[in-house]
Amino acid sequence: MSRSHGVVGQFGAQAWAAPARTPLYYPDAVTLMPDADPVALAERIDTTAPGASVKDSFADLDLTGSGFEVLFEAQWIHRPAGPPALTPDLVWDVARTPDALRAWALAWDGAEGNADLFRPELLADPATFVLAGRSSDGRVVAGAVASRSDDAVGISNVFAPADAPDTAWPGVLDTLHQLFPGLPVVGYEHGDDLATAVRHGFRPVAPLRIWVRG
Repeated sequence: MSRSHGVVGQFGAQAWAAPARTPLYYPDAVTLMPDADPVALAERIDTTAPGASVKDSFADLDLTGSGFEVLFEAQWIHRPAGPPALTPDLVWDVARTPDALRAWALAWDGAEGNADLFRPELLADPATFVLAGRSSDGRVVAGAVASRSDDAVGISNVFAPADAPDTAWPGVLDTLHQLFPGLPVVGYEHGDDLATAVRHGFRPVAPLRIWVRG
């Protein structure tokens, strides 16, 4: 996502960090090992404007000294490779054109004004797959973003109708099983979204924490 906005991050021994502000909702830094140096981490990102954020992957940082506060606590989740337990209610596909991505982004955004976060450049990333669930009239009503690695598929941006939160996961899992049948699925969720993921076979495995600078 950052690269699609022209922001290039760097991997260090303790964390990935971007020297310029990342897109809205995306962290400026992500810790890669426990007990990362909080001062050194804060020095690697742009804290001159409000809103810088850090994904504390092991929930063990204290960034209050650098002006951060905890935005929310969450859980890493894991689901073994395999098909979903339930048959999808929607028709699912992968958005592969700018128009398809735009339709997905508008559905994900829900008229909040942030659909432009998802730029066509994202489609050029061979490891990123934007999954769209369509109703019988062809409208995108649910979706997710999948990021493939050699060992797992990471899932983010899962959305579904507010009155039908279980609509997304059967289709997401079925699509991933077809695309990557041998790979487990991982991600992180909190609150009601975590409970929904657990209903579809995910297991919470470890805590994480999101920090934001006011």
